[in-house]
Amino acid sequence: MTTDAYDALDALAQAELVRSGAVSALELVDAAIARIERDGPELNCIATPLFEAARRRAVGPLPDAPLAGVPFLIKDLGMAQAGVRQTDGSRALREHVAERDDALVVRYERAGLIVLARTTVPEFGNQSTTEPQLFGPCRNPWDRSRSAGGSSGGSAAAVAARFVPAAHASDGGGSIRIPASCCGLFGLKPTRALTSTEQDDSVLGFVSEHAVARSVRDSAALLDVATGGAPAEVGGYLAESLAEPPRLRIGWSDASPFGGPVDAECRAAVAATARLLEELGHEVVEATPRLDPEIFLEPMLTLWAVGNASAVARLERRRGAELPREALEQTTWELVEHGRGISAVQLSLATDEVLRLRREVAPFFAGHDAWITPTLARPPERLGVLNASHGSARAWWVADLDYTPWTLIANATGTPAMSVPLHWTADGLPVGVHVIGRCGADATLLRLAHQLERARPWAQRRPPMPASAR
Repeated sequence: MTTDAYDALDALAQAELVRSGAVSALELVDAAIARIERDGPELNCIATPLFEAARRRAVGPLPDAPLAGVPFLIKDLGMAQAGVRQTDGSRALREHVAERDDALVVRYERAGLIVLARTTVPEFGNQSTTEPQLFGPCRNPWDRSRSAGGSSGGSAAAVAARFVPAAHASDGGGSIRIPASCCGLFGLKPTRALTSTEQDDSVLGFVSEHAVARSVRDSAALLDVATGGAPAEVGGYLAESLAEPPRLRIGWSDASPFGGPVDAECRAAVAATARLLEELGHEVVEATPRLDPEIFLEPMLTLWAVGNASAVARLERRRGAELPREALEQTTWELVEHGRGISAVQLSLATDEVLRLRREVAPFFAGHDAWITPTLARPPERLGVLNASHGSARAWWVADLDYTPWTLIANATGTPAMSVPLHWTADGLPVGVHVIGRCGADATLLRLAHQLERARPWAQRRPPMPASAR
């Protein structure tokens, strides 16, 4: 299979070629591995290669399933694979090997996906960039001096670079949508608890498991797999995504809830999308939910810090010893120490405040089907900016929210949200448009995304060819 032919295929197209006998699963796997071996070292997005296991699976019997034979990647944060190293991006876990498969991994295998590797993440998934000390910075295929986003940055960089058509990702505060925006991909965070997982999540169920993809239909097909719903050829989210959406009432805003600056390119992306949605027949109005920004500061920081402190406590219990300070990165320790100082009463009050946010947002979605904003307040940041300590957990948290003022809203409220790649800057950097929908309305978002994809196709856009391929 030629490089150009492989690059042009999404996951469902690849699976159809395997099903028809036009190509073998091994040909697809070898093509993907060749791309990873050629360009992977420059992008630094692969944590643990699993190439020989993938080749063995490709030549063995595959299930009669919608995605059989398609090369795939797993994010190296939780999502255990039996007998495979799982680092969570931390030097403290560099030698940890999982004992059994997560339920979602089992579903991926039953769908016929062939896992080639695990992708890099920031330590414990905390950062909006993927620059762990364990592996070093993951580079954005569109500009290798810039971040691929986080925490699913390794997966996003790999998909944008055409290693695979889609890859597993997860989202606890924007970790699917942030790298999707940075890398020019489609990224959906599903409604809370929609997708299956066995991972620990001590942050009120904020984390949703799903994927980053180049096509909306691949994302929908993978959502069918993750939810255990109807096979793609029978129905489910894939069938829903292909249907025309009804006329929707959509609110838009380009102002940060925290009053911080928003780059002109990010505002332009929203303005152009609002005009396009009107052309497509939707009612589009300037509108913003009533939000108390203070909820995102102390209460949300409390929950996030306690989540980190809990993760370290579980790790220390498993080790039977305290972690030395040098085992974790500075920003992680700041979060852990902040979390260790939180009382049970403070945690309970913080939880109450976050639940209040859900109540505040509900009236807006009673009158609007969706709300569009920029995904990020700036185009992809330069490496070394977002992973820096600011002297305290709170100062780091505030700095991160300045870059990601909208994504955490959907995690706190449990609503579905997506980043859609509809804009590129004059110098060729992708800028995503963020869309939050009503709770449970994942199918509506997928329909809308597919409509936007048809109107403004993005799959033909490719990052500059790396030096290794010239």
